[in-house]
Amino acid sequence: MESALTRPSSKILPSLGVILVAGGFLLLIWFAFLWFDPGPSPYKYQLVEEGGVEKFPKLELGAWPDLNLTKQEIHVEGMEEAIAAAYIARRGNSKPVMIGWENHVGEPMIFLDSKLSELSILAPAISKHMPKDAAILAWWDTSRQIQLLTGLDPVFTSQHSEPLIMPPVWKARTEAIKKYESDFWGAPPSEEEQRKFQRFADALSSEPTEGVAMLRELAGGREGYIVVHIADIYKLGLIRPDRIGVSYKDFPVKGSGDVHGLNAMVKRWEEDNKFTAHTVHGFSGNIMRAYFLTDDKSTKTLLAQMLPMTTSLILDFEPLQMVYKEGGYLVYKIPSKEPSKN
Repeated sequence: MESALTRPSSKILPSLGVILVAGGFLLLIWFAFLWFDPGPSPYKYQLVEEGGVEKFPKLELGAWPDLNLTKQEIHVEGMEEAIAAAYIARRGNSKPVMIGWENHVGEPMIFLDSKLSELSILAPAISKHMPKDAAILAWWDTSRQIQLLTGLDPVFTSQHSEPLIMPPVWKARTEAIKKYESDFWGAPPSEEEQRKFQRFADALSSEPTEGVAMLRELAGGREGYIVVHIADIYKLGLIRPDRIGVSYKDFPVKGSGDVHGLNAMVKRWEEDNKFTAHTVHGFSGNIMRAYFLTDDKSTKTLLAQMLPMTTSLILDFEPLQMVYKEGGYLVYKIPSKEPSKN
Protein backbone atom coordinates (compact mmCIF):
# COMPACT_ATOMS: atom_id res chain seq x y z
CA MET A 1 0.00 0.00 0.00
CA GLU A 2 2.77 2.41 0.98
CA SER A 3 4.74 1.71 -2.17
CA ALA A 4 1.59 2.20 -4.25
CA LEU A 5 1.01 5.64 -2.71
CA THR A 6 4.60 6.83 -3.15
CA ARG A 7 5.16 5.76 -6.74
CA PRO A 8 2.97 8.45 -8.41
CA SER A 9 4.50 11.19 -6.22
CA SER A 10 8.03 10.19 -7.19
CA LYS A 11 7.08 10.84 -10.83
CA ILE A 12 5.12 14.08 -10.20
CA LEU A 13 7.73 15.83 -8.03
CA PRO A 14 10.58 15.75 -10.58
CA SER A 15 8.15 16.91 -13.28
CA LEU A 16 6.98 19.75 -11.04
CA GLY A 17 10.59 20.74 -10.40
CA VAL A 18 11.27 20.88 -14.12
CA ILE A 19 8.20 23.08 -14.63
CA LEU A 20 9.24 25.45 -11.83
CA VAL A 21 12.78 25.70 -13.15
CA ALA A 22 11.50 26.32 -16.66
CA GLY A 23 9.01 28.88 -15.35
CA GLY A 24 11.76 30.67 -13.43
CA PHE A 25 13.96 30.69 -16.51
CA LEU A 26 11.17 32.16 -18.62
CA LEU A 27 10.56 34.80 -15.93
CA LEU A 28 14.24 35.75 -16.04
CA ILE A 29 14.05 36.03 -19.82
CA TRP A 30 10.98 38.28 -19.49
CA PHE A 31 12.71 40.56 -16.95
CA ALA A 32 15.76 40.68 -19.20
CA PHE A 33 13.53 41.66 -22.13
CA LEU A 34 11.93 44.43 -20.09
CA TRP A 35 15.35 45.64 -18.98
CA PHE A 36 16.90 45.78 -22.46
CA ASP A 37 13.72 46.64 -24.38
CA PRO A 38 11.28 48.28 -21.92
CA GLY A 39 9.24 49.85 -24.69
CA PRO A 40 9.32 53.01 -26.81
CA SER A 41 9.72 56.55 -25.57
CA PRO A 42 6.74 57.43 -23.36
CA TYR A 43 6.26 60.74 -25.20
CA LYS A 44 6.25 61.99 -28.78
CA TYR A 45 6.76 65.36 -30.45
CA GLN A 46 3.74 66.33 -32.54
CA LEU A 47 3.83 69.14 -35.11
CA VAL A 48 0.98 71.64 -34.63
CA GLU A 49 2.18 74.80 -36.42
CA GLU A 50 4.95 75.95 -38.73
CA GLY A 51 6.03 79.06 -40.58
CA GLY A 52 8.39 82.02 -40.58
CA VAL A 53 9.32 84.29 -37.70
CA GLU A 54 6.29 86.53 -38.38
CA LYS A 55 4.00 83.64 -37.43
CA PHE A 56 5.56 83.39 -33.96
CA PRO A 57 5.86 87.00 -32.74
CA LYS A 58 6.20 86.10 -29.07
CA LEU A 59 9.56 84.44 -29.82
CA GLU A 60 10.92 87.89 -30.75
CA LEU A 61 13.06 86.49 -33.55
CA GLY A 62 12.35 89.25 -36.09
CA ALA A 63 16.09 89.90 -36.46
CA TRP A 64 16.46 86.47 -38.08
CA PRO A 65 13.88 86.49 -40.93
CA ASP A 66 15.51 83.50 -42.67
CA LEU A 67 14.62 81.07 -39.87
CA ASN A 68 12.01 78.36 -40.33
CA LEU A 69 10.04 77.72 -37.14
CA THR A 70 7.77 74.98 -35.88
CA LYS A 71 5.72 74.51 -32.75
CA GLN A 72 5.66 70.95 -31.48
CA GLU A 73 3.45 69.67 -28.69
CA ILE A 74 4.77 66.91 -26.46
CA HIS A 75 2.19 64.20 -25.88
CA VAL A 76 2.45 61.35 -23.39
CA GLU A 77 0.80 58.00 -23.99
CA GLY A 78 -2.54 57.83 -22.19
CA MET A 79 -2.87 61.61 -21.73
CA GLU A 80 -5.12 63.76 -23.92
CA GLU A 81 -3.53 67.14 -23.17
CA ALA A 82 0.04 68.00 -24.15
CA ILE A 83 2.55 68.17 -21.29
CA ALA A 84 4.71 70.81 -22.99
CA ALA A 85 5.28 72.84 -26.15
CA ALA A 86 8.60 73.19 -27.96
CA TYR A 87 9.52 75.95 -30.39
CA ILE A 88 12.08 74.70 -32.87
CA ALA A 89 14.13 76.69 -35.35
CA ARG A 90 16.30 75.77 -38.29
CA ARG A 91 17.96 77.52 -41.19
CA GLY A 92 17.65 75.75 -44.52
CA ASN A 93 18.54 72.07 -44.18
CA SER A 94 20.42 72.47 -40.90
CA LYS A 95 19.63 70.37 -37.85
CA PRO A 96 16.67 71.58 -35.74
CA VAL A 97 17.43 73.62 -32.61
CA MET A 98 15.17 73.97 -29.59
CA ILE A 99 14.71 77.72 -29.23
CA GLY A 100 11.96 77.88 -26.58
CA TRP A 101 10.18 75.51 -24.21
CA GLU A 102 6.95 75.78 -22.21
CA ASN A 103 6.05 73.13 -19.64
CA HIS A 104 2.32 72.65 -19.07
CA VAL A 105 2.67 70.48 -15.97
CA GLY A 106 3.75 71.30 -12.44
CA GLU A 107 7.37 70.16 -12.75
CA PRO A 108 10.18 70.43 -15.31
CA MET A 109 9.88 67.85 -18.05
CA ILE A 110 12.48 67.05 -20.73
CA PHE A 111 13.69 70.68 -20.98
CA LEU A 112 13.47 73.60 -18.56
CA ASP A 113 11.12 76.51 -19.22
CA SER A 114 12.78 79.47 -20.91
CA LYS A 115 12.02 83.17 -21.10
CA LEU A 116 11.92 83.67 -24.84
CA SER A 117 12.86 87.37 -24.91
CA GLU A 118 16.19 86.84 -23.12
CA LEU A 119 17.79 84.86 -25.95
CA SER A 120 16.74 87.38 -28.61
CA ILE A 121 18.66 90.10 -26.70
CA LEU A 122 21.68 87.96 -25.79
CA ALA A 123 22.45 86.73 -29.31
CA PRO A 124 22.90 90.18 -30.99
CA ALA A 125 25.13 91.29 -28.11
CA ILE A 126 27.36 88.24 -28.61
CA SER A 127 27.46 88.83 -32.38
CA LYS A 128 28.46 92.46 -31.91
CA HIS A 129 31.03 92.23 -29.14
CA MET A 130 32.55 88.75 -29.11
CA PRO A 131 35.60 87.99 -31.31
CA LYS A 132 34.69 85.79 -34.27
CA ASP A 133 37.37 83.23 -33.44
CA ALA A 134 36.64 83.11 -29.69
CA ALA A 135 36.09 79.81 -27.90
CA ILE A 136 32.54 79.98 -26.55
CA LEU A 137 31.66 77.60 -23.74
CA ALA A 138 28.05 77.15 -22.65
CA TRP A 139 25.63 74.36 -21.81
CA TRP A 140 24.99 72.38 -24.98
CA ASP A 141 21.43 73.72 -25.54
CA THR A 142 22.57 77.34 -25.11
CA SER A 143 25.57 76.62 -27.35
CA ARG A 144 23.35 75.37 -30.18
CA GLN A 145 21.10 78.44 -29.89
CA ILE A 146 24.14 80.75 -30.01
CA GLN A 147 25.47 78.94 -33.07
CA LEU A 148 22.12 79.24 -34.88
CA LEU A 149 21.55 82.93 -34.11
CA THR A 150 25.12 84.27 -34.36
CA GLY A 151 26.87 82.06 -36.88
CA LEU A 152 29.72 81.61 -34.40
CA ASP A 153 31.15 78.20 -33.60
CA PRO A 154 30.87 77.27 -29.89
CA VAL A 155 32.81 74.35 -28.44
CA PHE A 156 29.60 72.30 -28.14
CA THR A 157 27.36 72.07 -31.21
CA SER A 158 25.55 68.76 -30.69
CA GLN A 159 22.41 67.60 -28.90
CA HIS A 160 23.68 65.83 -25.79
CA SER A 161 20.24 65.26 -24.18
CA GLU A 162 21.86 65.40 -20.77
CA PRO A 163 20.54 65.55 -18.18
CA LEU A 164 17.32 63.69 -18.93
CA ILE A 165 14.70 65.63 -16.99
CA MET A 166 11.94 63.11 -16.37
CA PRO A 167 9.74 61.60 -13.65
CA PRO A 168 10.99 58.46 -11.87
CA VAL A 169 8.32 56.32 -13.56
CA TRP A 170 10.15 56.83 -16.88
CA LYS A 171 13.50 55.55 -15.60
CA ALA A 172 13.00 52.10 -17.14
CA ARG A 173 12.73 53.76 -20.54
CA THR A 174 15.86 55.86 -20.27
CA GLU A 175 17.59 54.24 -23.25
CA ALA A 176 14.45 54.49 -25.37
CA ILE A 177 14.17 58.20 -24.52
CA LYS A 178 17.82 58.82 -25.38
CA LYS A 179 17.38 57.11 -28.74
CA TYR A 180 14.16 59.01 -29.49
CA GLU A 181 15.77 62.35 -28.64
CA SER A 182 18.83 61.53 -30.76
CA ASP A 183 16.68 60.46 -33.73
CA PHE A 184 14.43 63.52 -33.45
CA TRP A 185 17.17 66.15 -33.24
CA GLY A 186 19.60 64.34 -35.51
CA ALA A 187 22.74 65.87 -34.00
CA PRO A 188 24.44 63.28 -31.77
CA PRO A 189 27.79 64.28 -30.25
CA SER A 190 31.08 62.67 -31.12
CA GLU A 191 33.01 60.82 -28.42
CA GLU A 192 35.42 63.76 -28.26
CA GLU A 193 32.63 66.28 -27.72
CA GLN A 194 31.04 64.04 -25.09
CA ARG A 195 34.36 63.93 -23.26
CA LYS A 196 34.71 67.71 -23.42
CA PHE A 197 31.18 68.28 -22.17
CA GLN A 198 31.80 66.02 -19.17
CA ARG A 199 34.97 68.01 -18.52
CA PHE A 200 32.87 71.20 -18.73
CA ALA A 201 30.44 69.83 -16.13
CA ASP A 202 33.39 68.90 -13.93
CA ALA A 203 34.74 72.44 -14.25
CA LEU A 204 31.45 74.06 -13.21
CA SER A 205 31.13 71.74 -10.22
CA SER A 206 34.73 72.22 -9.03
CA GLU A 207 36.09 74.92 -6.77
CA PRO A 208 36.69 78.14 -8.77
CA THR A 209 40.47 78.09 -9.30
CA GLU A 210 40.49 74.46 -10.45
CA GLY A 211 37.33 74.94 -12.52
CA VAL A 212 38.66 77.98 -14.39
CA ALA A 213 41.85 76.04 -15.22
CA MET A 214 39.64 73.37 -16.82
CA LEU A 215 37.73 76.02 -18.80
CA ARG A 216 41.03 77.47 -20.04
CA GLU A 217 42.03 73.97 -21.14
CA LEU A 218 38.76 73.56 -23.04
CA ALA A 219 39.29 76.94 -24.76
CA GLY A 220 42.35 75.36 -26.36
CA GLY A 221 44.56 78.44 -26.40
CA ARG A 222 41.93 80.73 -27.95
CA GLU A 223 40.38 83.76 -26.30
CA GLY A 224 37.66 82.16 -24.20
CA TYR A 225 34.23 83.15 -22.96
CA ILE A 226 31.65 81.25 -20.97
CA VAL A 227 27.90 81.86 -21.12
CA VAL A 228 25.82 80.56 -18.23
CA HIS A 229 22.16 80.75 -17.31
CA ILE A 230 20.58 80.60 -13.87
CA ALA A 231 18.77 77.39 -14.88
CA ASP A 232 22.14 75.70 -15.52
CA ILE A 233 22.53 75.25 -11.76
CA TYR A 234 19.61 72.80 -11.73
CA LYS A 235 20.91 70.87 -14.74
CA LEU A 236 24.36 70.66 -13.19
CA GLY A 237 22.84 69.34 -9.97
CA LEU A 238 21.20 66.51 -11.92
CA ILE A 239 24.39 65.26 -13.57
CA ARG A 240 26.82 66.01 -10.70
CA PRO A 241 24.68 65.35 -7.58
CA ASP A 242 27.74 64.25 -5.60
CA ARG A 243 29.35 67.66 -6.09
CA ILE A 244 26.47 70.12 -5.92
CA GLY A 245 23.05 69.77 -4.30
CA VAL A 246 20.26 71.75 -5.95
CA SER A 247 16.54 72.03 -5.32
CA TYR A 248 13.88 74.31 -6.79
CA LYS A 249 10.41 75.64 -6.08
CA ASP A 250 8.02 77.76 -8.14
CA PHE A 251 6.37 80.72 -6.44
CA PRO A 252 3.30 82.50 -7.86
CA VAL A 253 3.57 86.29 -7.97
CA LYS A 254 0.96 88.96 -8.58
CA GLY A 255 3.28 91.19 -10.57
CA SER A 256 6.53 93.12 -10.45
CA GLY A 257 5.33 94.99 -7.37
CA ASP A 258 5.16 91.80 -5.31
CA VAL A 259 8.93 91.66 -4.70
CA HIS A 260 8.79 91.91 -0.92
CA GLY A 261 6.18 89.16 -0.65
CA LEU A 262 8.21 86.91 -2.94
CA ASN A 263 11.42 87.49 -0.99
CA ALA A 264 9.70 86.59 2.25
CA MET A 265 8.28 83.35 0.82
CA VAL A 266 11.62 82.29 -0.68
CA LYS A 267 13.56 83.04 2.49
CA ARG A 268 11.05 81.15 4.62
CA TRP A 269 11.28 78.11 2.31
CA GLU A 270 15.07 78.23 2.50
CA GLU A 271 15.04 78.38 6.30
CA ASP A 272 12.42 75.67 6.71
CA ASN A 273 14.43 73.26 4.53
CA LYS A 274 17.82 74.29 5.93
CA PHE A 275 19.13 75.25 2.49
CA THR A 276 22.23 77.44 2.30
CA ALA A 277 21.64 79.83 -0.63
CA HIS A 278 19.19 80.69 -3.40
CA THR A 279 18.67 82.64 -6.60
CA VAL A 280 15.41 83.51 -8.36
CA HIS A 281 14.49 83.66 -12.03
CA GLY A 282 11.17 84.54 -13.63
CA PHE A 283 10.28 82.66 -16.80
CA SER A 284 6.71 83.94 -17.03
CA GLY A 285 4.68 86.92 -15.86
CA ASN A 286 3.23 85.18 -12.81
CA ILE A 287 5.75 82.45 -11.88
CA MET A 288 9.16 82.89 -10.29
CA ARG A 289 11.40 79.85 -9.92
CA ALA A 290 13.80 79.79 -6.98
CA TYR A 291 16.84 77.52 -7.13
CA PHE A 292 18.30 76.50 -3.77
CA LEU A 293 21.69 75.09 -2.81
CA THR A 294 21.35 72.38 -0.21
CA ASP A 295 24.69 72.58 1.63
CA ASP A 296 27.76 74.77 2.17
CA LYS A 297 29.92 72.66 -0.16
CA SER A 298 27.63 73.51 -3.07
CA THR A 299 28.03 77.26 -2.55
CA LYS A 300 31.78 76.94 -3.15
CA THR A 301 31.50 75.49 -6.67
CA LEU A 302 32.45 77.57 -9.70
CA LEU A 303 28.94 77.84 -11.15
CA ALA A 304 27.41 78.82 -7.81
CA GLN A 305 29.99 81.62 -7.55
CA MET A 306 29.23 82.77 -11.13
CA LEU A 307 25.47 83.10 -10.58
CA PRO A 308 23.66 85.75 -8.50
CA MET A 309 23.19 83.48 -5.51
CA THR A 310 22.75 84.97 -2.05
CA THR A 311 26.25 83.71 -1.21
CA SER A 312 28.08 85.09 -4.28
CA LEU A 313 29.44 88.46 -5.44
CA ILE A 314 29.41 88.28 -9.22
CA LEU A 315 30.78 91.79 -9.80
CA ASP A 316 33.82 91.06 -7.65
CA PHE A 317 34.40 87.49 -8.81
CA GLU A 318 38.14 87.44 -9.53
CA PRO A 319 38.73 84.06 -11.26
CA LEU A 320 36.57 85.24 -14.21
CA GLN A 321 35.58 88.66 -15.53
CA MET A 322 31.87 89.29 -16.06
CA VAL A 323 31.37 91.23 -19.30
CA TYR A 324 27.61 91.03 -19.90
CA LYS A 325 24.34 90.18 -18.17
CA GLU A 326 20.86 89.84 -19.66
CA GLY A 327 17.99 88.36 -17.68
CA GLY A 328 19.08 84.93 -16.52
CA TYR A 329 22.19 84.92 -18.77
CA LEU A 330 25.68 85.97 -17.69
CA VAL A 331 28.77 86.13 -19.91
CA TYR A 332 32.29 85.87 -18.46
CA LYS A 333 35.70 86.22 -20.07
CA ILE A 334 38.14 83.42 -19.24
CA PRO A 335 41.59 84.80 -18.36
CA SER A 336 44.34 83.59 -20.67
CA LYS A 337 46.54 82.63 -17.71
CA GLU A 338 46.32 82.21 -13.97
CA PRO A 339 46.59 85.47 -12.05
CA SER A 340 49.88 86.17 -10.32
CA LYS A 341 50.05 85.12 -6.67
CA ASN A 342 52.27 88.11 -5.80
